[in-house]
Order: sequence, then structure tokens, then C-alpha cells
Amino acid sequence: MTDIPTVFVVDDEPAMRDSLKFLIGSVGIAVRCFASAEEFLASYDPRAAGCIVLDVRMPGLSGLELHEQLAQERFTPPVLMITGHGDVQMAVRAMKVGAMDFIEKPFSDQVLLEHIHHAIEVDTKRRAELEELVVLEARRSTLTSREREVFSLVVVGKPNKVVAHELGLSQKTIEVHRAHAMEKMKANSFAELVKMAVALGERAPDVHPTKE
Repeated sequence: MTDIPTVFVVDDEPAMRDSLKFLIGSVGIAVRCFASAEEFLASYDPRAAGCIVLDVRMPGLSGLELHEQLAQERFTPPVLMITGHGDVQMAVRAMKVGAMDFIEKPFSDQVLLEHIHHAIEVDTKRRAELEELVVLEARRSTLTSREREVFSLVVVGKPNKVVAHELGLSQKTIEVHRAHAMEKMKANSFAELVKMAVALGERAPDVHPTKE
């Protein structure tokens, strides 16, 4: 994974690419330029840190279409949409697929740089959260099916005796499964386990009493 934040500029106008490359590079930020959405996709690595500065109107795959395609991925870097032909419909469509900002040409160099700095900060935070989530998902995958059931039920606040009744098990057995779940999730406290569950989007499943 590329750890150095990079601004990926996708614009079919050579003059605009050169201008943005000089501007962004002048403040010490790494920058790579692409003349089309297709060229960008050919070398795109979603693991690369940074943000994308994307022109809306381009021959072939448009900026909006490219962003809509990227938005289907689990993680998409922040996208700044730029255009010289902006309108309300374009802005709404861009924001609906998750564009961070919609900037009309001509724009102030300082304003664009502020947007870029903010986008990189957001990207750094999102990546840290995603890395933490991946770790938690890996830990959760080590739970047995029974531990998984107990985990999902206790983290939403159900007492051990209630979970025991719902699963048709003894309270002591629930306590053992709960302890195993905490150990495998590397939770130092029940409060920490609940925090992990929230990050994982846990919801209590529909279960029926069964015999162990």
C-alpha cells in the first residue's frame, strides 16, 4: 500500500493537468496526472492514500461515471469534482455518489489546496478506521458459531440469563462462551467488546432456542 498521500488528477485538458500538477507539487504534495478515466483505472490502486481531483466532463468515461464506478468499491478515496460547465443536476448527482466537494472553474488556487488538504485528512482518518475494522472482522471470524451467537446477543445488552433462555443453554455455558468471545476479540472489558460490536455493525439476530 502507498502510504504517502498522493493527489490523483484526472482531466483531459493538458493545460489544466500541468497547472494542477505544478500547483499541488508546489506545496510538497505528491501528484499524479491522467488524461482520461480509462488511463486512471488502468493503474488505479484503491490502497493508495490521498484523494482524487476529477474533471466532470471528459471524452469516453466521464468523471461522474468514473466516480460512480469507484463508489461501488468498499473504500473510495475522497473525490473533488471540478468542472467548467457545472449545473445543479451535476452537483446533486456527484454528491449522491459521495463526492466530497464540487468545484467550478475558474477556482482559487488557495481554495482548491484547502479542499485537497481537508480531503487528505479525511482519507487518513477513514483508512485508520478501515484498518481497525479489518482487524476486528478477522478476530470475529475466529469465533465459533455458538460464540458468534452469544457475542451478537450480549453486546446489545441482553443479560446472560436472557441469552441462555433464547438459545436454550445454561447460564454457565453462556458465561463460558462470552469469556471465549472476549478473549478471541482481545477485549479487555465488556465495554470494549460493545465498542467493537458497534464498529462491526452488530445487530441481534433472530434465534430460536436450541439444544447445545
